[in-house]
Amino acid sequence: MSSYKPPFTMTDDMTMLVSEISEEIGRLSVLQEGHVTPHLRRKNRIRTIHSSLAIENNTLSIDQVTAIIDGKRVLGNPNEIREVRNAYEAYELMLELNPLSVDDLLKVHGLMMAGLIPENGRFRAKCVGVFDGEKIIYMVPPAGFVPRQICDLIG
Repeated sequence: MSSYKPPFTMTDDMTMLVSEISEEIGRLSVLQEGHVTPHLRRKNRIRTIHSSLAIENNTLSIDQVTAIIDGKRVLGNPNEIREVRNAYEAYELMLELNPLSVDDLLKVHGLMMAGLIPENGRFRAKCVGVFDGEKIIYMVPPAGFVPRQICDLIG
């Protein structure tokens, strides 16, 4: 560990300025995306899809995800392969969606869950929870609350 001590004391104002600068850099990155090569955009899309699905326990490698998106056959769990195809379709549509639209949220949910769950593209109608074996870790809000909570969140 370094014993270096900067010649200043960090203040709340300084932290806020760093945060604002970071926000502006993010905005500039988005504005410059049009100048990013198609190859780099594609590579980033594949890595994003792979990472997002890995969070949900999809075990496919980045090479397998790339192959699926390239239309090649891959050995793997059919549901995990379906998740990759669905996510790719959803990402392709992303710029056309309104992030403040419940209808668009359900539309992308329909794409992401197509062929995986019967109620894709609709709010759930059943109670669910998060379990560790037989033990419940987290009980989600009742199904009847979900539409109103989503509207509140978006609002």
